[in-house]
Amino acid sequence: MWLRNVAQSAWRGNFTIYQSSQIGALGRECCILGNFKSHHMLARWKYMQHKGVKGIRNKKSTFETLSKEESESDINMSKCEDINNEPLNLDDRAYEELANSAMHISPGSLTQNVFIIQPYVKWGSERNTLTTPEDQLEEAKALVDSLPNWRVAHAIKVPLETLHRKALFGSGKIEELKKQLQEHNTKKALSCLFISKSTLSFGQKRFLEEIFKLPVLDRYSVVIQILRLHATSAEARLQVAMAEIPYIWTQAKDANPSLARKQGYSFTDTQREILRTRERRLKQELERIRGHRKLLRNKRKQKNYPVIAVVGYTNAGKTSLIKALTHEQSLQPRNQLFATLDVTAHAGILPCNLEVIYMDTVGFMSDLPTGLMECFVATLEDAMLADIILHVQDLSHKCKQAQQQHVIATLASLQNSIASNDQMPPIINVGNKIDLVSPAQVQPSEDTHLVSATKATGLKELLLEIEHKVLTVTGRRKMTMRVRNGGAEVAWLYKNAAVTDVRADEGSAEHLLMTVVISELTMQRFIRTFLSSNHE
Repeated sequence: MWLRNVAQSAWRGNFTIYQSSQIGALGRECCILGNFKSHHMLARWKYMQHKGVKGIRNKKSTFETLSKEESESDINMSKCEDINNEPLNLDDRAYEELANSAMHISPGSLTQNVFIIQPYVKWGSERNTLTTPEDQLEEAKALVDSLPNWRVAHAIKVPLETLHRKALFGSGKIEELKKQLQEHNTKKALSCLFISKSTLSFGQKRFLEEIFKLPVLDRYSVVIQILRLHATSAEARLQVAMAEIPYIWTQAKDANPSLARKQGYSFTDTQREILRTRERRLKQELERIRGHRKLLRNKRKQKNYPVIAVVGYTNAGKTSLIKALTHEQSLQPRNQLFATLDVTAHAGILPCNLEVIYMDTVGFMSDLPTGLMECFVATLEDAMLADIILHVQDLSHKCKQAQQQHVIATLASLQNSIASNDQMPPIINVGNKIDLVSPAQVQPSEDTHLVSATKATGLKELLLEIEHKVLTVTGRRKMTMRVRNGGAEVAWLYKNAAVTDVRADEGSAEHLLMTVVISELTMQRFIRTFLSSNHE
Protein backbone atom coordinates (compact mmCIF):
# COMPACT_ATOMS: atom_id res chain seq x y z
CA MET A 1 0.00 0.00 0.00
CA TRP A 2 2.85 2.39 0.83
CA LEU A 3 4.39 1.78 -2.57
CA ARG A 4 1.11 2.41 -4.35
CA ASN A 5 0.70 5.74 -2.52
CA VAL A 6 4.25 6.72 -3.50
CA ALA A 7 3.53 5.77 -7.11
CA GLN A 8 0.36 7.87 -7.20
CA SER A 9 2.13 10.78 -5.55
CA ALA A 10 4.98 10.62 -8.03
CA TRP A 11 2.58 10.51 -10.96
CA ARG A 12 0.87 13.72 -9.77
CA GLY A 13 4.28 15.45 -9.77
CA ASN A 14 4.93 15.38 -5.99
CA PHE A 15 8.51 14.07 -6.14
CA THR A 16 10.42 13.06 -3.04
CA ILE A 17 13.98 11.75 -2.67
CA TYR A 18 13.93 8.11 -1.47
CA GLN A 19 16.68 5.69 -0.61
CA SER A 20 18.02 3.50 -3.43
CA SER A 21 16.37 0.42 -1.90
CA GLN A 22 13.02 2.22 -1.90
CA ILE A 23 13.47 3.26 -5.52
CA GLY A 24 14.23 -0.34 -6.47
CA ALA A 25 11.11 -1.49 -4.68
CA LEU A 26 9.11 1.26 -6.33
CA GLY A 27 10.36 0.14 -9.74
CA ARG A 28 9.24 -3.42 -9.04
CA GLU A 29 5.86 -2.21 -7.82
CA CYS A 30 5.40 -0.17 -10.99
CA CYS A 31 6.13 -3.25 -13.10
CA ILE A 32 3.49 -5.12 -11.09
CA LEU A 33 0.89 -2.41 -11.64
CA GLY A 34 1.49 -2.72 -15.38
CA ASN A 35 -0.79 0.15 -16.44
CA PHE A 36 -0.07 3.15 -18.60
CA LYS A 37 0.58 5.51 -15.70
CA SER A 38 2.95 3.22 -13.87
CA HIS A 39 4.94 2.63 -17.08
CA HIS A 40 5.46 6.35 -17.64
CA MET A 41 6.07 6.96 -13.96
CA LEU A 42 8.89 4.40 -14.05
CA ALA A 43 10.31 6.19 -17.08
CA ARG A 44 10.22 9.44 -15.06
CA TRP A 45 12.09 7.77 -12.20
CA LYS A 46 14.75 6.50 -14.66
CA TYR A 47 15.09 9.99 -16.04
CA MET A 48 15.30 11.49 -12.54
CA GLN A 49 18.09 9.10 -11.57
CA HIS A 50 20.05 9.96 -14.71
CA LYS A 51 19.52 13.75 -14.92
CA GLY A 52 18.59 14.77 -11.37
CA VAL A 53 15.38 15.95 -9.79
CA LYS A 54 15.55 19.58 -10.91
CA GLY A 55 15.60 18.79 -14.60
CA ILE A 56 12.25 17.04 -14.69
CA ARG A 57 9.83 19.93 -14.46
CA ASN A 58 11.98 22.32 -16.48
CA LYS A 59 12.73 19.88 -19.33
CA LYS A 60 9.42 18.34 -20.19
CA SER A 61 10.27 18.05 -23.91
CA THR A 62 13.44 16.14 -23.10
CA PHE A 63 11.49 13.72 -20.91
CA GLU A 64 8.89 13.16 -23.65
CA THR A 65 11.65 12.44 -26.17
CA LEU A 66 13.25 9.97 -23.76
CA SER A 67 9.92 8.20 -23.16
CA LYS A 68 9.31 7.97 -26.89
CA GLU A 69 12.75 6.51 -27.55
CA GLU A 70 12.29 3.94 -24.79
CA SER A 71 8.88 2.94 -26.15
CA GLU A 72 10.26 2.54 -29.68
CA SER A 73 13.15 0.50 -28.32
CA ASP A 74 10.72 -1.80 -26.50
CA ILE A 75 8.71 -2.31 -29.68
CA ASN A 76 11.59 -2.79 -32.13
CA MET A 77 13.83 -5.04 -30.05
CA SER A 78 13.18 -8.60 -29.03
CA LYS A 79 12.89 -8.82 -25.26
CA CYS A 80 16.25 -9.44 -23.56
CA GLU A 81 15.93 -10.00 -19.83
CA ASP A 82 18.27 -10.89 -17.00
CA ILE A 83 17.61 -13.32 -14.17
CA ASN A 84 15.34 -10.79 -12.45
CA ASN A 85 13.17 -10.48 -15.59
CA GLU A 86 14.03 -6.79 -15.92
CA PRO A 87 14.44 -5.54 -19.51
CA LEU A 88 18.03 -5.21 -20.72
CA ASN A 89 18.19 -1.81 -22.42
CA LEU A 90 21.01 -1.71 -24.98
CA ASP A 91 20.26 1.96 -25.70
CA ASP A 92 21.31 3.23 -22.27
CA ARG A 93 22.28 6.90 -22.52
CA ALA A 94 24.75 6.82 -19.65
CA TYR A 95 26.59 3.91 -21.24
CA GLU A 96 26.55 5.53 -24.69
CA GLU A 97 28.29 8.62 -23.31
CA LEU A 98 30.97 6.38 -21.83
CA ALA A 99 31.39 4.35 -25.03
CA ASN A 100 31.50 7.44 -27.22
CA SER A 101 34.36 8.93 -25.21
CA ALA A 102 36.36 5.68 -25.26
CA MET A 103 35.76 4.72 -28.93
CA HIS A 104 34.86 8.07 -30.55
CA ILE A 105 31.61 6.68 -31.94
CA SER A 106 30.07 9.29 -34.20
CA PRO A 107 26.47 9.72 -35.42
CA GLY A 108 25.98 8.02 -38.79
CA SER A 109 24.46 11.14 -40.35
CA LEU A 110 27.64 13.21 -39.97
CA THR A 111 30.20 13.25 -42.78
CA GLN A 112 33.60 12.05 -41.58
CA ASN A 113 36.80 12.95 -43.43
CA VAL A 114 39.37 10.42 -42.27
CA PHE A 115 43.15 10.60 -42.48
CA ILE A 116 44.52 7.03 -42.49
CA ILE A 117 47.96 6.02 -41.25
CA GLN A 118 49.06 2.43 -41.82
CA PRO A 119 52.05 1.70 -39.57
CA TYR A 120 54.25 -1.28 -40.42
CA VAL A 121 57.45 -2.74 -39.01
CA LYS A 122 60.36 -2.77 -41.45
CA TRP A 123 62.27 -5.68 -39.94
CA GLY A 124 62.49 -7.92 -36.90
CA SER A 125 60.08 -10.34 -35.23
CA GLU A 126 57.13 -7.90 -35.45
CA ARG A 127 57.37 -7.65 -39.24
CA ASN A 128 54.33 -8.96 -41.12
CA THR A 129 55.64 -11.35 -43.77
CA LEU A 130 52.23 -12.43 -45.12
CA THR A 131 51.03 -9.10 -46.54
CA THR A 132 52.65 -5.97 -47.89
CA PRO A 133 52.14 -2.49 -46.37
CA GLU A 134 50.27 -1.50 -49.53
CA ASP A 135 47.78 -4.34 -49.08
CA GLN A 136 47.33 -3.48 -45.41
CA LEU A 137 46.62 0.13 -46.39
CA GLU A 138 44.00 -1.00 -48.92
CA GLU A 139 42.22 -3.01 -46.22
CA ALA A 140 42.24 0.03 -43.92
CA LYS A 141 40.63 2.08 -46.72
CA ALA A 142 38.00 -0.64 -47.18
CA LEU A 143 37.12 -0.44 -43.48
CA VAL A 144 36.50 3.31 -43.74
CA ASP A 145 34.54 2.93 -46.98
CA SER A 146 32.25 0.40 -45.24
CA LEU A 147 30.77 3.19 -43.13
CA PRO A 148 28.19 5.52 -44.71
CA ASN A 149 29.21 9.18 -44.94
CA TRP A 150 32.83 8.30 -44.15
CA ARG A 151 35.42 9.45 -46.69
CA VAL A 152 39.14 8.77 -46.99
CA ALA A 153 40.69 12.24 -47.12
CA HIS A 154 44.23 10.88 -47.39
CA ALA A 155 46.01 7.59 -46.67
CA ILE A 156 49.71 6.93 -46.07
CA LYS A 157 51.89 4.12 -44.75
CA VAL A 158 54.57 4.80 -42.15
CA PRO A 159 57.56 2.50 -41.43
CA LEU A 160 58.38 1.90 -37.75
CA GLU A 161 60.92 -0.05 -35.75
CA THR A 162 58.28 -1.28 -33.29
CA LEU A 163 54.55 -0.88 -32.67
CA HIS A 164 54.94 -0.68 -28.90
CA ARG A 165 56.55 2.72 -28.37
CA LYS A 166 54.58 5.05 -26.14
CA ALA A 167 54.45 7.74 -28.84
CA LEU A 168 54.31 5.08 -31.61
CA PHE A 169 56.20 7.46 -33.93
CA GLY A 170 59.59 9.13 -33.55
CA SER A 171 59.87 12.89 -33.01
CA GLY A 172 60.94 13.53 -36.60
CA LYS A 173 58.04 11.51 -38.04
CA ILE A 174 55.59 13.27 -35.71
CA GLU A 175 56.62 16.68 -37.06
CA GLU A 176 56.29 15.39 -40.61
CA LEU A 177 52.82 14.00 -39.90
CA LYS A 178 51.74 17.27 -38.25
CA LYS A 179 52.60 19.17 -41.43
CA GLN A 180 50.67 16.70 -43.60
CA LEU A 181 47.64 16.84 -41.31
CA GLN A 182 47.65 20.65 -41.30
CA GLU A 183 47.90 20.68 -45.10
CA HIS A 184 44.96 18.31 -45.61
CA ASN A 185 42.96 19.93 -42.83
CA THR A 186 43.18 23.22 -44.74
CA LYS A 187 41.92 21.62 -47.96
CA LYS A 188 39.22 19.52 -46.33
CA ALA A 189 38.34 19.66 -42.65
CA LEU A 190 39.51 16.40 -41.10
CA SER A 191 37.22 14.64 -38.63
CA CYS A 192 39.55 12.02 -37.18
CA LEU A 193 42.82 10.14 -37.53
CA PHE A 194 42.60 6.38 -38.16
CA ILE A 195 45.78 4.52 -37.20
CA SER A 196 45.34 1.04 -38.63
CA LYS A 197 46.70 -0.92 -35.68
CA SER A 198 44.79 -3.62 -33.80
CA THR A 199 44.42 -1.56 -30.60
CA LEU A 200 46.11 1.53 -29.27
CA SER A 201 46.77 1.83 -25.56
CA PHE A 202 45.27 4.66 -23.55
CA GLY A 203 48.66 6.37 -23.39
CA GLN A 204 49.25 6.14 -27.13
CA LYS A 205 45.81 7.50 -28.00
CA ARG A 206 45.90 10.41 -25.58
CA PHE A 207 49.45 11.38 -26.54
CA LEU A 208 48.64 11.36 -30.27
CA GLU A 209 45.37 13.24 -29.76
CA GLU A 210 47.22 15.89 -27.79
CA ILE A 211 49.85 16.21 -30.54
CA PHE A 212 47.62 16.10 -33.62
CA LYS A 213 44.51 17.80 -32.12
CA LEU A 214 42.23 15.16 -33.66
CA PRO A 215 40.30 12.14 -32.32
CA VAL A 216 42.39 8.99 -32.85
CA LEU A 217 40.80 5.66 -33.82
CA ASP A 218 42.32 2.18 -34.03
CA ARG A 219 41.07 -0.90 -35.95
CA TYR A 220 39.05 -2.20 -33.01
CA SER A 221 37.02 1.00 -32.63
CA VAL A 222 36.41 1.30 -36.40
CA VAL A 223 35.29 -2.33 -36.69
CA ILE A 224 32.93 -1.83 -33.74
CA GLN A 225 31.24 1.01 -35.61
CA ILE A 226 30.83 -1.23 -38.67
CA LEU A 227 29.38 -4.01 -36.53
CA ARG A 228 26.96 -1.56 -34.90
CA LEU A 229 25.76 -0.56 -38.35
CA HIS A 230 25.11 -4.15 -39.51
CA ALA A 231 23.71 -5.51 -36.24
CA THR A 232 19.97 -5.55 -36.87
CA SER A 233 18.74 -8.59 -34.93
CA ALA A 234 18.56 -8.67 -31.13
CA GLU A 235 21.15 -11.45 -31.02
CA ALA A 236 23.65 -9.55 -33.17
CA ARG A 237 23.19 -6.39 -31.11
CA LEU A 238 23.90 -8.34 -27.93
CA GLN A 239 27.13 -9.74 -29.36
CA VAL A 240 28.32 -6.36 -30.62
CA ALA A 241 27.46 -4.77 -27.27
CA MET A 242 29.53 -7.45 -25.54
CA ALA A 243 32.45 -6.85 -27.93
CA GLU A 244 32.60 -3.19 -26.84
CA ILE A 245 33.06 -3.88 -23.13
CA PRO A 246 36.61 -5.39 -23.20
CA TYR A 247 37.87 -2.46 -25.27
CA ILE A 248 36.45 0.12 -22.88
CA TRP A 249 37.91 -1.73 -19.87
CA THR A 250 41.29 -1.86 -21.62
CA GLN A 251 41.30 1.89 -22.06
CA ALA A 252 40.65 2.30 -18.33
CA LYS A 253 43.33 -0.20 -17.28
CA ASP A 254 45.94 1.36 -19.55
CA ALA A 255 45.32 4.80 -18.11
CA ASN A 256 47.83 6.22 -15.66
CA PRO A 257 45.69 7.66 -12.82
CA SER A 258 47.69 10.88 -12.43
CA LEU A 259 47.92 11.39 -16.20
CA ALA A 260 44.24 10.61 -16.65
CA ARG A 261 43.26 13.29 -14.15
CA LYS A 262 45.38 15.86 -15.95
CA GLN A 263 43.75 15.00 -19.27
CA GLY A 264 40.27 14.86 -17.80
CA TYR A 265 39.83 11.14 -18.43
CA SER A 266 39.01 8.66 -15.68
CA PHE A 267 36.15 6.34 -14.80
CA THR A 268 33.97 7.34 -11.90
CA ASP A 269 32.55 4.73 -9.55
CA THR A 270 29.19 5.16 -11.26
CA GLN A 271 30.70 4.53 -14.70
CA ARG A 272 32.51 1.43 -13.46
CA GLU A 273 29.28 0.11 -12.02
CA ILE A 274 27.52 0.78 -15.34
CA LEU A 275 30.17 -1.28 -17.14
CA ARG A 276 30.12 -4.12 -14.60
CA THR A 277 26.32 -4.36 -14.64
CA ARG A 278 26.12 -4.24 -18.42
CA GLU A 279 28.88 -6.84 -18.81
CA ARG A 280 27.24 -9.20 -16.31
CA ARG A 281 23.83 -9.00 -17.92
CA LEU A 282 25.21 -9.35 -21.45
CA LYS A 283 27.07 -12.50 -20.41
CA GLN A 284 23.84 -13.91 -19.01
CA GLU A 285 21.99 -13.20 -22.25
CA LEU A 286 24.75 -14.68 -24.41
CA GLU A 287 24.76 -17.81 -22.27
CA ARG A 288 21.03 -18.08 -22.89
CA ILE A 289 21.66 -17.75 -26.61
CA ARG A 290 24.24 -20.54 -26.44
CA GLY A 291 21.71 -22.72 -24.66
CA HIS A 292 19.02 -21.90 -27.22
CA ARG A 293 21.34 -22.70 -30.12
CA LYS A 294 22.29 -25.96 -28.44
CA LEU A 295 18.60 -26.91 -28.38
CA LEU A 296 18.31 -26.07 -32.08
CA ARG A 297 21.36 -28.21 -32.84
CA ASN A 298 19.85 -31.10 -30.92
CA LYS A 299 16.61 -30.76 -32.89
CA ARG A 300 18.58 -30.85 -36.15
CA LYS A 301 20.37 -33.97 -34.93
CA GLN A 302 17.04 -35.61 -34.11
CA LYS A 303 15.87 -34.91 -37.65
CA ASN A 304 19.23 -36.23 -38.86
CA TYR A 305 20.03 -33.25 -41.12
CA PRO A 306 23.73 -32.98 -42.05
CA VAL A 307 25.08 -29.49 -41.25
CA ILE A 308 27.57 -27.66 -43.49
CA ALA A 309 29.23 -24.55 -42.04
CA VAL A 310 30.36 -21.90 -44.54
CA VAL A 311 33.29 -19.87 -43.18
CA GLY A 312 35.87 -17.48 -44.60
CA TYR A 313 37.44 -14.04 -44.54
CA THR A 314 35.02 -11.15 -44.50
CA ASN A 315 33.57 -10.34 -47.95
CA ALA A 316 34.85 -13.61 -49.49
CA GLY A 317 31.38 -14.39 -50.89
CA LYS A 318 29.99 -16.83 -48.32
CA THR A 319 26.38 -15.65 -48.54
CA SER A 320 26.55 -15.54 -52.35
CA LEU A 321 27.76 -19.14 -52.43
CA ILE A 322 24.96 -20.31 -50.13
CA LYS A 323 22.42 -18.55 -52.35
CA ALA A 324 23.86 -20.29 -55.42
CA LEU A 325 23.82 -23.72 -53.73
CA THR A 326 20.32 -23.44 -52.20
CA HIS A 327 18.59 -21.20 -54.80
CA GLU A 328 17.14 -19.23 -51.88
CA GLN A 329 16.04 -15.97 -53.48
CA SER A 330 15.43 -14.21 -50.18
CA LEU A 331 19.19 -14.07 -49.51
CA GLN A 332 20.61 -10.67 -50.44
CA PRO A 333 24.45 -10.72 -50.43
CA ARG A 334 26.15 -7.35 -49.94
CA ASN A 335 29.59 -6.29 -51.09
CA GLN A 336 30.55 -5.00 -47.65
CA LEU A 337 32.87 -5.97 -44.83
CA PHE A 338 31.10 -7.77 -41.95
CA ALA A 339 27.78 -7.76 -43.83
CA THR A 340 26.75 -10.98 -42.02
CA LEU A 341 26.71 -10.96 -38.22
CA ASP A 342 24.07 -13.62 -37.52
CA VAL A 343 24.66 -17.31 -38.10
CA THR A 344 21.64 -18.29 -40.19
CA ALA A 345 20.51 -21.73 -41.42
CA HIS A 346 19.53 -22.39 -45.05
CA ALA A 347 18.12 -25.65 -46.44
CA GLY A 348 19.68 -27.24 -49.50
CA ILE A 349 19.49 -30.51 -51.44
CA LEU A 350 22.49 -32.55 -52.63
CA PRO A 351 22.51 -34.39 -56.00
CA CYS A 352 21.49 -37.58 -54.15
CA ASN A 353 18.34 -35.78 -52.89
CA LEU A 354 19.68 -35.66 -49.35
CA GLU A 355 18.53 -32.56 -47.47
CA VAL A 356 21.30 -30.58 -45.75
CA ILE A 357 21.59 -27.31 -43.83
CA TYR A 358 24.11 -24.60 -44.76
CA MET A 359 25.15 -22.32 -41.88
CA ASP A 360 26.17 -18.78 -42.86
CA THR A 361 28.72 -17.34 -40.40
CA VAL A 362 30.34 -14.03 -39.48
CA GLY A 363 33.48 -13.27 -41.51
CA PHE A 364 36.99 -13.22 -40.05
CA MET A 365 39.54 -10.40 -40.32
CA SER A 366 43.22 -10.16 -39.44
CA ASP A 367 44.85 -7.81 -36.94
CA LEU A 368 41.91 -7.86 -34.55
CA PRO A 369 42.09 -8.90 -30.89
CA THR A 370 40.93 -12.44 -30.16
CA GLY A 371 38.51 -10.97 -27.61
CA LEU A 372 36.47 -9.48 -30.45
CA MET A 373 35.79 -12.86 -32.06
CA GLU A 374 35.21 -14.52 -28.67
CA CYS A 375 32.09 -12.38 -28.26
CA PHE A 376 30.60 -14.24 -31.26
CA VAL A 377 31.31 -17.66 -29.75
CA ALA A 378 27.59 -18.34 -29.25
CA THR A 379 27.07 -18.35 -33.02
CA LEU A 380 30.47 -19.69 -34.10
CA GLU A 381 29.75 -22.87 -32.12
CA ASP A 382 27.39 -23.86 -34.93
CA ALA A 383 30.31 -23.78 -37.35
CA MET A 384 32.73 -25.76 -35.19
CA LEU A 385 30.12 -28.45 -34.42
CA ALA A 386 29.04 -28.93 -38.04
CA ASP A 387 29.56 -32.11 -40.04
CA ILE A 388 31.79 -30.43 -42.62
CA ILE A 389 33.19 -26.92 -43.22
CA LEU A 390 33.29 -25.01 -46.50
CA HIS A 391 36.21 -22.57 -46.41
CA VAL A 392 35.39 -19.87 -48.98
CA GLN A 393 38.34 -17.85 -50.30
CA ASP A 394 38.35 -14.79 -52.55
CA LEU A 395 40.61 -15.70 -55.48
CA SER A 396 40.57 -12.14 -56.80
CA HIS A 397 42.09 -10.68 -53.62
CA LYS A 398 45.78 -9.82 -53.57
CA CYS A 399 46.22 -11.25 -50.06
CA LYS A 400 44.26 -14.47 -50.58
CA GLN A 401 47.05 -16.61 -49.15
CA ALA A 402 47.35 -14.49 -46.00
CA GLN A 403 43.56 -14.49 -45.61
CA GLN A 404 43.48 -18.27 -45.97
CA GLN A 405 46.13 -18.75 -43.29
CA HIS A 406 44.34 -16.34 -40.94
CA VAL A 407 41.04 -18.24 -41.27
CA ILE A 408 42.76 -21.59 -40.65
CA ALA A 409 44.52 -20.18 -37.56
CA THR A 410 41.22 -18.73 -36.27
CA LEU A 411 39.44 -22.05 -36.78
CA ALA A 412 42.20 -23.81 -34.85
CA SER A 413 41.85 -21.39 -31.93
CA LEU A 414 38.06 -21.78 -31.95
CA GLN A 415 38.50 -25.54 -31.99
CA ASN A 416 40.50 -25.33 -28.77
CA SER A 417 37.97 -23.09 -27.01
CA ILE A 418 34.66 -24.48 -28.32
CA ALA A 419 35.04 -28.14 -29.26
CA SER A 420 38.27 -29.20 -27.60
CA ASN A 421 37.02 -32.75 -27.12
CA ASP A 422 36.11 -33.24 -30.77
CA GLN A 423 38.14 -33.30 -33.94
CA MET A 424 37.97 -30.47 -36.47
CA PRO A 425 35.25 -31.19 -39.06
CA PRO A 426 36.58 -32.02 -42.55
CA ILE A 427 37.27 -28.86 -44.57
CA ILE A 428 36.47 -28.33 -48.26
CA ASN A 429 38.41 -25.40 -49.75
CA VAL A 430 36.41 -23.28 -52.21
CA GLY A 431 38.09 -20.67 -54.40
CA ASN A 432 35.33 -18.14 -55.16
CA LYS A 433 35.10 -15.20 -57.63
CA ILE A 434 36.95 -17.06 -60.40
CA ASP A 435 35.06 -14.85 -62.87
CA LEU A 436 37.09 -11.86 -61.61
CA VAL A 437 40.44 -13.54 -62.30
CA SER A 438 42.11 -13.96 -65.70
CA PRO A 439 42.77 -17.57 -66.78
CA ALA A 440 46.53 -16.97 -66.58
CA GLN A 441 46.22 -16.15 -62.86
CA VAL A 442 44.24 -19.28 -62.01
CA GLN A 443 46.34 -22.11 -60.67
CA PRO A 444 44.32 -25.35 -60.57
CA SER A 445 44.67 -27.17 -57.27
CA GLU A 446 43.58 -30.64 -56.27
CA ASP A 447 42.39 -29.55 -52.85
CA THR A 448 40.53 -26.35 -53.91
CA HIS A 449 37.30 -26.19 -55.92
CA LEU A 450 37.23 -23.18 -58.24
CA VAL A 451 33.77 -21.60 -58.50
CA SER A 452 31.93 -18.39 -59.24
CA ALA A 453 28.91 -18.02 -57.01
CA THR A 454 27.45 -15.18 -59.09
CA LYS A 455 27.99 -16.93 -62.46
CA ALA A 456 27.12 -20.44 -61.16
CA THR A 457 30.42 -21.83 -62.42
CA GLY A 458 31.87 -25.02 -60.91
CA LEU A 459 28.93 -25.61 -58.55
CA LYS A 460 28.08 -29.11 -59.88
CA GLU A 461 31.54 -30.46 -59.06
CA LEU A 462 31.46 -28.75 -55.66
CA LEU A 463 28.08 -30.30 -54.80
CA LEU A 464 29.38 -33.76 -55.70
CA GLU A 465 32.36 -33.25 -53.39
CA ILE A 466 30.07 -32.02 -50.59
CA GLU A 467 27.89 -35.09 -51.11
CA HIS A 468 30.88 -37.44 -50.94
CA LYS A 469 32.17 -35.83 -47.73
CA VAL A 470 28.73 -35.76 -46.09
CA LEU A 471 28.04 -39.41 -46.81
CA THR A 472 31.47 -40.37 -45.46
CA VAL A 473 31.29 -38.28 -42.29
CA THR A 474 27.70 -39.12 -41.36
CA GLY A 475 27.99 -42.85 -42.11
CA ARG A 476 25.39 -42.79 -44.85
CA ARG A 477 25.56 -45.01 -47.91
CA LYS A 478 23.81 -45.28 -51.24
CA MET A 479 22.07 -48.57 -51.86
CA THR A 480 19.28 -50.11 -53.95
CA MET A 481 16.43 -51.83 -52.10
CA ARG A 482 13.71 -54.15 -53.49
CA VAL A 483 10.33 -53.29 -51.94
CA ARG A 484 6.66 -54.02 -52.64
CA ASN A 485 4.98 -51.68 -55.08
CA GLY A 486 2.52 -49.57 -53.10
CA GLY A 487 3.58 -51.09 -49.79
CA ALA A 488 4.23 -49.30 -46.51
CA GLU A 489 7.99 -49.62 -47.11
CA VAL A 490 7.82 -47.11 -49.98
CA ALA A 491 6.19 -44.38 -47.90
CA TRP A 492 8.55 -45.09 -44.98
CA LEU A 493 11.67 -44.74 -47.16
CA TYR A 494 10.41 -41.47 -48.68
CA LYS A 495 9.91 -40.11 -45.17
CA ASN A 496 13.11 -41.34 -43.50
CA ALA A 497 15.70 -41.59 -46.29
CA ALA A 498 16.77 -39.68 -49.41
CA VAL A 499 15.30 -41.43 -52.42
CA THR A 500 17.41 -40.82 -55.53
CA ASP A 501 15.84 -43.23 -58.04
CA VAL A 502 12.77 -45.47 -58.36
CA ARG A 503 12.25 -48.00 -61.17
CA ALA A 504 10.18 -51.09 -61.83
CA ASP A 505 11.66 -54.50 -61.06
CA GLU A 506 11.83 -56.27 -64.42
CA GLY A 507 11.68 -59.65 -62.66
CA SER A 508 8.53 -58.88 -60.67
CA ALA A 509 5.69 -56.48 -61.47
CA GLU A 510 4.78 -56.39 -57.78
CA HIS A 511 8.10 -54.87 -56.69
CA LEU A 512 10.09 -51.67 -57.12
CA LEU A 513 13.83 -51.02 -57.02
CA MET A 514 14.46 -47.94 -54.88
CA THR A 515 17.90 -46.33 -54.73
CA VAL A 516 18.23 -44.47 -51.42
CA VAL A 517 20.82 -42.68 -49.32
CA ILE A 518 20.39 -43.99 -45.81
CA SER A 519 22.30 -43.98 -42.52
CA GLU A 520 23.18 -47.14 -40.63
CA LEU A 521 20.84 -46.19 -37.78
CA THR A 522 17.91 -45.62 -40.15
CA MET A 523 18.66 -48.88 -41.94
CA GLN A 524 18.45 -50.77 -38.67
CA ARG A 525 15.09 -49.13 -37.97
CA PHE A 526 13.86 -50.23 -41.40
CA ILE A 527 14.94 -53.81 -40.72
CA ARG A 528 13.22 -53.87 -37.32
CA THR A 529 10.04 -52.32 -38.69
CA PHE A 530 9.57 -54.48 -41.77
CA LEU A 531 11.91 -57.45 -42.12
CA SER A 532 11.49 -58.65 -38.53
CA SER A 533 7.69 -58.58 -38.96
CA ASN A 534 7.76 -60.97 -41.91
CA HIS A 535 7.44 -58.19 -44.44
CA GLU A 536 8.90 -59.25 -47.72
